[in-house]
Amino acid sequence: MFICVKYTKKILLILSVFAILYSCSTKKDTVISRNWQSLNTKFNVLFNGKESFSKGIEAINSDYKDDWFKQLPLEPIKFEEKKLTLSKNNSGMGFGFNSPKKEEEKATTPFGMAEEKAVKAIQKHGMNINGEERNSQIDEAYLLLGKARYYEQRFIPAIEAFNYIIASYPFANLINETKIWRAKANIRIDNEEFAIESMKLLLEVRDSLEAELPEIIKEQGYTALAMAYIKADSIQKAKKYLIKATESLKNKDQGARNLFVLGQIYSSEEKKDSASFVFNKIINFKKAPFKYKMNANIELAKNSTTDSSATAILEKMQKLIKNRDNKAYLDALYYQVGFLYEKSDSTNLAIDYYNKSLRTKSNNSKQKTFTYEKLGNINFKNSKYQLANSYYDSVLSISTDTLNLRIRRIKRKHRNLASLINFENTIRKNDSILKIVSFSKTEQEAYFQKYIDKLKEKDEKAAQLKLNQQAFGASFGGNSLQSSNKGKWYFYNSQSLNFGKTAFKKTWGTRTLEDAWRWSSKMGSNSTEKNALQVSTKNSRYDLKSYLKTIPTDKKVIDTLKLDRNDALYELGIIYKEQLKDSKLAIQRLERVAGLNPKKELILPINWHLHKLYSGLKDATKANKHKEIILSEYPKTKFAQILRNPNKPFEEEISIDELQELYKEIYYIFKEDKFEETVAKIDTLIPTIQNSKLIPKFELLKAYAIGKYKEKEAYKIALDFIAVSYGSTEEGKKAKELVLQLNK
Repeated sequence: MFICVKYTKKILLILSVFAILYSCSTKKDTVISRNWQSLNTKFNVLFNGKESFSKGIEAINSDYKDDWFKQLPLEPIKFEEKKLTLSKNNSGMGFGFNSPKKEEEKATTPFGMAEEKAVKAIQKHGMNINGEERNSQIDEAYLLLGKARYYEQRFIPAIEAFNYIIASYPFANLINETKIWRAKANIRIDNEEFAIESMKLLLEVRDSLEAELPEIIKEQGYTALAMAYIKADSIQKAKKYLIKATESLKNKDQGARNLFVLGQIYSSEEKKDSASFVFNKIINFKKAPFKYKMNANIELAKNSTTDSSATAILEKMQKLIKNRDNKAYLDALYYQVGFLYEKSDSTNLAIDYYNKSLRTKSNNSKQKTFTYEKLGNINFKNSKYQLANSYYDSVLSISTDTLNLRIRRIKRKHRNLASLINFENTIRKNDSILKIVSFSKTEQEAYFQKYIDKLKEKDEKAAQLKLNQQAFGASFGGNSLQSSNKGKWYFYNSQSLNFGKTAFKKTWGTRTLEDAWRWSSKMGSNSTEKNALQVSTKNSRYDLKSYLKTIPTDKKVIDTLKLDRNDALYELGIIYKEQLKDSKLAIQRLERVAGLNPKKELILPINWHLHKLYSGLKDATKANKHKEIILSEYPKTKFAQILRNPNKPFEEEISIDELQELYKEIYYIFKEDKFEETVAKIDTLIPTIQNSKLIPKFELLKAYAIGKYKEKEAYKIALDFIAVSYGSTEEGKKAKELVLQLNK
């Protein structure tokens, strides 16, 4: 009897378990089953899925770097075009429920794992009975599925998941949020028209028919509408909905971002007062993330309109600089202070702050390009072209955005200045050599001896510094030499002292205590080791005779130096006059070459250009001086014709056919290897045919001639000039090709 009762209890227990399990089945529509599956879905599968999704969002937020110099995207995420193309090729519902992944194919990314959990919730806990879903958490699973796919850049499958929710759960609490996510996914696949239509139905039509939507949904919806209009290049409508999206500011991150983009749009439209109002709103928005507040302050400086507002902003920027919490933004803050000073014509203060910006340790290379550009522009404006070019060179060396229009402009400016700098270097170098050539023998010896003495002094200091580093560097750096005697003076440390003595002997040998002990002649007889840094009187760098031998004595070499210098002066005069519009420097170079007995072929164009320059400066006396030289010495030239009849339109008497014949004549001179004569004839001809389309042909022939008898650098400069000045012509394109070949 006892055994029978015992077995009966077991059977009843087993039957009870089966009954409970049966009542919790996804196929059974009971209260227990619905609640059991709902709780299991929410607190087990979906909880883990949402945790993975949150980690993915955190990773995006930490990895994404905003470019504050451009208009920010409303959604801080960068999608790859390659992935986007692939996602468009998906077909079907794309849920993949009937093809579970193999073990090795399991997701490794947070969004992939979130998707897996969503799929698991739908597969294992879905209660679709008679066409109706009885598990209240399944719509949450589908939303998680769609959002995970969105961030994995699989927009078509994401839209399918969102559509399923909208079709199957029209009265779900999350239906509005789902519609917003579907609109965003459509924007990503360039279907912004559908996104705009669906968001207007949600925000405007429904809003007028039913109870008012929650503020957070409105904010999200208006943000999505603004995204769609920005994608469609309808900036005015985007502004309208950004204003609506920033009325509530329920989401502090998205709200601050929306405000910042709105301010950027106003700024790009030169509506500086409106932009300043919006940026001030960000600064006063207590919950706004710190990065938006700081960059809003920086934008305020950019948008200052009056001297009084600039002064107030300047004081505020100085306070921000003093705040140690803003250390990460110092480079941008210093730059903006420099910008404000430059606007108020305090150029020296501007330069000081721009340099402070450059000295600040920062990984923001783009900020550095703007700072270098500002310093380059200031020096360019002050006619310090070589210094300006060095700053432009710094911009190009650190910039990675080679397709950027601003960088391309700087590159073009840098190339234009490169030929100018090469000419200036030629003048400086040849002037130095010719100056030494003009010295007497005694003066030449004194000049180089002075140079050698300075060189020795410099080398001795370098040698002493090296010795100090060997003997004292480790102790001062806190290395092993004084690890057990920290804080003690060097000479009280026997280990450091012995090391110093050994290092001294190794470098200098045995020396007696006397003046000029560094000289090699003072080295003791016992020393056999010599250091490479040791100052030796036998060093060729200190040999006076080796310097004297470099002074040219051949008349042909000296004449070539003079000719090259004069040509460089003439070319510089033209560059300053025609390209840089710097009359002062153009006159300096042309007046100087005019007084240096230039080639006969240059005298006429030099006087013509000087006449035009002085006329432009309203200096009638000097303009007439050069006019008289042309009229008296070159009465039959085109220049004289123009000067006699200044009011008569200039007509070229040389027809295109005649010019082509003239080109052939000069070309034959070129073929006869008379390269200098070729260049001289073209220099004389070009000023008389300023309106001719054949100028690039003559310039290219001139460049070829220069390449035949001058150095490679001079040839390259001539080609650069053609590539820049006549870039759209066949000759300009050919010059570009040749420059590329020379640079290889």
